Amino acid sequence: MNEQGEKLQKVMAQAGYGSRRTMEEWIAAGRVSVNGETATLGMRVLPGDMVKSANRTIRVGERAQTVRVLLYHKPEGEIVSRDDPGKRASVFDKLPRLRGQKWIAIGRLDFNTSGLLVFTTSGTLANRLMHPRFEVEREYAVRVQGSMSDEQIQSTLGDGVELEDGPVTFVKLEDHGGEGFNHWYRVILKEGRNRIVRRTFDALGFPVSRLIRVRFGIINLPPRLKRGMMAELGDGEVEQVLNWVGETDIAVLDDGAEESSGAEQSRNDDSLSPATQVKPARRVGRFGGPVRTGKSSVRR
Repeated sequence: MNEQGEKLQKVMAQAGYGSRRTMEEWIAAGRVSVNGETATLGMRVLPGDMVKSANRTIRVGERAQTVRVLLYHKPEGEIVSRDDPGKRASVFDKLPRLRGQKWIAIGRLDFNTSGLLVFTTSGTLANRLMHPRFEVEREYAVRVQGSMSDEQIQSTLGDGVELEDGPVTFVKLEDHGGEGFNHWYRVILKEGRNRIVRRTFDALGFPVSRLIRVRFGIINLPPRLKRGMMAELGDGEVEQVLNWVGETDIAVLDDGAEESSGAEQSRNDDSLSPATQVKPARRVGRFGGPVRTGKSSVRR
């Protein structure tokens, strides 16, 4: 932190309250105080300052906590939201309770999509992995109705697909075979627009019957992490992720968190396994027990 201090919204985002834009809105609405006084836009804070909002308080620069990263194998039939008028099952219902922090979802999966969901306690890390300008790869296994010809695959990779909200370009589209009317493909793309994989295949005339995310950036879905299970990365693996996104100095400050909204790609396929595991909805601070996933979850 420099001698003039850091911008308040940046400190709050790093503490996991939410995105910087959301924090600016909170400050403008008078929802944030610094040392007992209502904060204003443009305010900077120094180590030792007390920041309070949403019934949580952080003391700037004190008691830095290690960034935590949690992997969850989302089943179909759960939403990635804390609030749902329809009262459907939420992935957040199953996550371990945190004291003074909250899990931030890195990207979303729709109700009918399963696979890898990554959570962290760091708003800065979440933003680095999700922001479109970093173009972090997402990889999916896709089962569609029908089978694409080689010409259609090459045309899709070369020309892309035009959707109502702009063109889509796949980094990779591989045929993984199938039986009967259903066919599997492996798809890699560098963006996370709403239902983008389903909408792209629909536009090509191949409705999606099953969609599974198997990788986000350098983080793979561990083969032995079954649906509904979760595992926390060990300290060494978290450091790998932070190094990969170029944010080695990220630290969560004292208390706080809320939801907020990539990086260059790894150059080989070696990776590590999550160090710990918990059962869904188990209330613990840190997880215990090694999990052997067979294939690694974090690429080097």
